[in-house]
Amino acid sequence: MATARIVYASMTGNTEEIAEIIEEELENHGVSVTTTEVSQAIADDFADVDICIVATYTFSDSGSGMLPDEAVDFYEELKEVDLHGKVFGCAGSGDHFYTDFATSVDDFADVLAADGAVKGADSVKVDLAPEAEDIERLEQFVSQIVAKQAEIAAS
Repeated sequence: MATARIVYASMTGNTEEIAEIIEEELENHGVSVTTTEVSQAIADDFADVDICIVATYTFSDSGSGMLPDEAVDFYEELKEVDLHGKVFGCAGSGDHFYTDFATSVDDFADVLAADGAVKGADSVKVDLAPEAEDIERLEQFVSQIVAKQAEIAAS
């Protein structure tokens, strides 16, 4: 059975909801999942699973997108973790009102790729709270990640 860890940062609850949708869909695919709020997570937790998921919001200050304060230490720790052989995916919420829409999702995707993990699916960015079309995109996101992990496990 494949294993996954979801680490999420959420201020308003939107990204926590995204993480819950991803968790449920991974479980529907038979994946054993652990979900952790970012302030309780350590980057080395990703070394013990097959699938690494980060769900984050982007903090905007005067229109500039920044990592959430509570996610900065985790982000910095990730730079030191070897994730070769792992599959990753990133998702999160943002607000189209700001110029830098959901840029923290991209920041985490970049660091996970630099750690050697394989991108399992294109990142999913949700404007505020997930709606029906976002849930469908998150379900497809999970299906692609699970398929990529199965492909890597078989090789």
